[in-house]
Amino acid sequence: MTDLALWQYLGIGLIFIWSGFVRSGLGFGGAVLSLPFLLLIYNEPLVFLPLISVHLLFFSALTIYLNNRKRLSLNSRRKGGHEVPAESTVDWPYLRKILAIMIVPKMIGVFGLITLPPTILSPIIFTIVSVYALGYIFNRPFRSNSKVIDTLFLVMGGYISGTSLIGAPLIIAVASQHIAPHRLRDTMFALWFILVSIKMVAFMWVGVDLQLIHHLWLLPCAAIGHVIGLRAHQKMLAAETPVFLRVVGSVLLIVSAMGIWSNLAQ
Repeated sequence: MTDLALWQYLGIGLIFIWSGFVRSGLGFGGAVLSLPFLLLIYNEPLVFLPLISVHLLFFSALTIYLNNRKRLSLNSRRKGGHEVPAESTVDWPYLRKILAIMIVPKMIGVFGLITLPPTILSPIIFTIVSVYALGYIFNRPFRSNSKVIDTLFLVMGGYISGTSLIGAPLIIAVASQHIAPHRLRDTMFALWFILVSIKMVAFMWVGVDLQLIHHLWLLPCAAIGHVIGLRAHQKMLAAETPVFLRVVGSVLLIVSAMGIWSNLAQ
């Protein structure tokens, strides 16, 4: 990223603001709703995925910490002279269950990310995002209604998250039916933290450039979006979320089509 034009740096900064907004506003989607735009600016997934990974690690850990501290301060109670902490905002037993299913396909996906060239990996990412976009446009998000489909979605979500960090819609399709709503968001943040940690270890193992110098200005960009998203979260829940997602899906579909066409033209 050291030889980009000024307009590319400005575009990347704005996209990371958008990424932070989506992550805190919707609870997921920071990668799937930003990576296609980033690849249009500079078609190198391994340049942006370390940056997105670090942001996920930082903001997921921060959100879980703050939410649990707030819950403890509001809901802790005394019993027999001892303070009994309130229930964690993370459903750890279910998290361990889905991790056992996802860990192998996750590792296979990470290997594919490291070995596949951008000319192959980028079209794969754009195609996956196009499928998600169609689901948003027609208000037909992924749904699971059996243990077999649950396992299939988790395996696919683990592999896709290994290759590109955009497996969240498949994973949430399963998790949302088994985790209490008030614990879903933080449980998913804990899952992202674990999955991204695996990816970061793989990046460092094979010597992928983590773009550390660019965190100095991109992390504040993502923080701006994160704060705006937190403030907008309640309003977005009260509004017609399907309408918002339909607009986002339409834009994503256009961007993905442009990205696929660009790769085919090359």
